[in-house]
Amino acid sequence: MPVPRSILSKADLPDLDLEVVAGTWPDDLTGHFVVSTSDQRTHPVHAFFGDGVMARLALRPGTDGAPEGTFAWRPRVIETPSVRLRRKRPDLFTAGPVGTSSPWGFVNAANTAPLPWGDRLFATWDAGRPVEVDPVTLEFVAEVGHRDDWKPALDQAVLPLVSSTAHPVIDPERGCMWNVSRDVMTGVVGVIRYDGTGKHVHRWTVEGAVLPQATHTITQTRDWLVLADTAYKVDADEIFGGDRTVANNPDGPVLLIRKDDLVPGRDTVRCKEFRIAPEVNHFYAKYDDSAGVEIVMEHTPGVDIGMYLREDDLDAFGRPVDPALRGMYSHGMTPALTTLLRFDPESGQVTERARAYDPERWWQAELSAIDWSMEGQLAPTRHHLIFLGFHPEAINQRALKNYGGRVDAALFPDEETPAVLVTLDRDDLKPLAEWTYTLDDYPTSPVFVPRSPGGPGRSRYAGPNPGGHEGYLVVAVHNDDRFRIEVFDAAEVGRGPVAVLAPPRGVTVPFLIHSAWLPEAVPAPAGLDRLRFADDLDARLDQLDPGLAAVAHEVADELDAR
Repeated sequence: MPVPRSILSKADLPDLDLEVVAGTWPDDLTGHFVVSTSDQRTHPVHAFFGDGVMARLALRPGTDGAPEGTFAWRPRVIETPSVRLRRKRPDLFTAGPVGTSSPWGFVNAANTAPLPWGDRLFATWDAGRPVEVDPVTLEFVAEVGHRDDWKPALDQAVLPLVSSTAHPVIDPERGCMWNVSRDVMTGVVGVIRYDGTGKHVHRWTVEGAVLPQATHTITQTRDWLVLADTAYKVDADEIFGGDRTVANNPDGPVLLIRKDDLVPGRDTVRCKEFRIAPEVNHFYAKYDDSAGVEIVMEHTPGVDIGMYLREDDLDAFGRPVDPALRGMYSHGMTPALTTLLRFDPESGQVTERARAYDPERWWQAELSAIDWSMEGQLAPTRHHLIFLGFHPEAINQRALKNYGGRVDAALFPDEETPAVLVTLDRDDLKPLAEWTYTLDDYPTSPVFVPRSPGGPGRSRYAGPNPGGHEGYLVVAVHNDDRFRIEVFDAAEVGRGPVAVLAPPRGVTVPFLIHSAWLPEAVPAPAGLDRLRFADDLDARLDQLDPGLAAVAHEVADELDAR
């Protein structure tokens, strides 16, 4: 059973002090590894939709409270207003296939990706506003922007359904966070700008543009924001108790929006629209757009994150699905595809500059690492990917039926295949190095850490030779024997891990999603004007029973008293 059963454990989330169990820890590996995950104890129907947890790993021994020679792993549930409301009245929260609802509204899970911004840290997901957390305590600080600024898809009494993106971007030159909001009923999309302070965000509706499925990622160049329709489709019948029968669209629109057109005081903006295939979830632009808008596209043909495994499912080979995998998303049904595309806003043409496709590389699940420094984004050199492998026990027959002729079962290997970490050249996507895991390993999202970051004349995230090739890759790996953290030399991943951290045997952690790197962890800046939960409470509370309205005010008072 290669997919570790421990990743869906509903066990508690203890602090761990990890030890070096193999190799030698690099002296120049510094900062903190942070990772988002979904709290399985909240009993989600879909494993992705539990309450948000942020974990932080100190990359220097004997810090953050760890004994000398050990490394502090510190997970915390992010106590958002929705988490606090659930704790007071857990009987009123109902988990469904697309999240958790209550009389107060829709839970903001904030469980998918950490987003560093200087000394600040945010947690994100696709159906809620970004949540600021304290980098040291990992406590909830504030949600970003008043609820009305986002034009929520469902404007409920307290907790609105805000369809956003799990991957906003920080603009290094404009000093802001770019995000999106999308109407789940119509697909109409808006651009959101948050300047880092204040209770409000700016929003512009994109004229004449529709993203029919989702907006899981946005990316940017110096002059352009790039939005794309991403492969996650809501099935209304499934929400009301039926089987999931939809398939993600095989292609979709890409929107380029000129940043200079996003002028405060206006409420709309124009875009340049393109169309690409196959479907995509994550993508990364080169910040320098002087030669055109170049984007690495991690395509997702045959990947349906919305499809989750049930106890009564049959797997790809017709065998009963192990009940221990209940709630896990159905894994990739096709080999992986990555392309490098160039978009010309003037001519409207899309040119494929490079393609990475190997029928033995099974779906990357968008587990990739790049150099996120401004210098690295200006001139990227490497793109690191983890291909999770072919896992028939985690592919259900319902998904195969929905995708019909779009999935070629003749390509299925005869048995499961292991995950592989691959380094691609950024300009031609040719593989430069690779490391193959054992079959019972399940690696998660890698992160790039530069050597000696923040020297004279460099931004704090940049090493002396930016681009993604000089530094380390930090990868958390699930295994039922024990959870571990592996460190690779980013220039030579084929050598295998140069160091491995682990707890005692038998100690595991629940499913981890996306990760990031912080140069250091310092307390969230005090004194900034931020949204208070109390600011979201108004006459809409009159929709509720007075007792439930009182609970909302009680939570607001608790947050104000911190």
